Amino acid sequence: MSIYLDCNATTPVSPTVAELVTYYLREEFGNAGSRTHEFGLSAKHAVEKARGQVASLADADKSEVFFTSGATESNNIAILGLSAEAIKSGKRHIITTPIEHKAVLEPIGYLAKNGFDVTYLNVDQSGIVNPTDLKKSLREDTLLVSIMHINNETGSIQPISEICKILEDHGAYFHIDAAQGYGKYPEELTNSRIDMLSISGHKLYAPKGIGALIVRRRGFSKIPLEPLMFGGGQEKGLRPGTLPVALIAGLGLACSEAQEHYLEWRNKCQKIKTSLLDILLPLGAKVNGENSASHVLNISIPHVNSEAAMVALKGIVAVSNGSACTSQNYTASHVLEAMGYDEERIDGAIRISWCYMTEELPLKDIQEKIQRLL
Repeated sequence: MSIYLDCNATTPVSPTVAELVTYYLREEFGNAGSRTHEFGLSAKHAVEKARGQVASLADADKSEVFFTSGATESNNIAILGLSAEAIKSGKRHIITTPIEHKAVLEPIGYLAKNGFDVTYLNVDQSGIVNPTDLKKSLREDTLLVSIMHINNETGSIQPISEICKILEDHGAYFHIDAAQGYGKYPEELTNSRIDMLSISGHKLYAPKGIGALIVRRRGFSKIPLEPLMFGGGQEKGLRPGTLPVALIAGLGLACSEAQEHYLEWRNKCQKIKTSLLDILLPLGAKVNGENSASHVLNISIPHVNSEAAMVALKGIVAVSNGSACTSQNYTASHVLEAMGYDEERIDGAIRISWCYMTEELPLKDIQEKIQRLL
């Protein structure tokens, strides 16, 4: 059976997290909104404990954590939820990048069709935003800056601290899609200048279907987000619907485990990355993007098509050639296109991603299979 190397699409679930989720599904199955009996109170306690665990990774207050179905929903709430404020304030300018996940680009695209002005910051082949470009793009009517933490295709890490410094004296709300970095590179995400953080459980060893949006207060003021759905008072009215207690408990534990072990896990991931580079660079592999995270590697090998490489590696390792969210209808990577790579390099791009649970890799077999394609 293949060794799984597509953790940027989804990670395996931590065994202890799976155990806890099963416990709440089978034993403590109460509704957190039921206040008249111990089943509901126990569920509410589990939710509030998890809220604190999620918040702790970003040095936020647990009252600033809102549970969602995942980062896609969190991104939509953070972006579209500011529409009413834009109308009220007259601020309709948004700054983002062309390498964002579709869950950011499409909501912003929707706003652009409805009268908003959008500035897309250029990125070069490094995949890194130039903070100076952000500074030049800020306007009095800039409402929102949305820049991801770690790119899901290249793993490039954006200069979050520098961006926060530029935004220190500007009132624009700063949103980060932190799906790929939350619990892996938490250091910069504790910056209080970050107004909103989107999180996805299944990128962090928790189950699919659960995530969170952290919405920091500015002093005593709340960010004026409006709900996108209606029908209940859950999550202070921002995200109605019965809370999935088991999934929330699992996300909380996953965050707690990550907070304790992220440095150890990161070091293990870096060793895997080094071992892969040792066998791929001699084959002529070109790394796509710079300053990439320890758990992801995006490469192109001259004259090797990504589809052919994936077929050759079938049964050995499972890799991908882009974002899982758009893989049903494969199109050229909008990320690599925005970075300015040519068609051959984009067509040959392979994304390899792993985690602390990844088994020892059959490096010799990988090298030999790709060598035969040259």
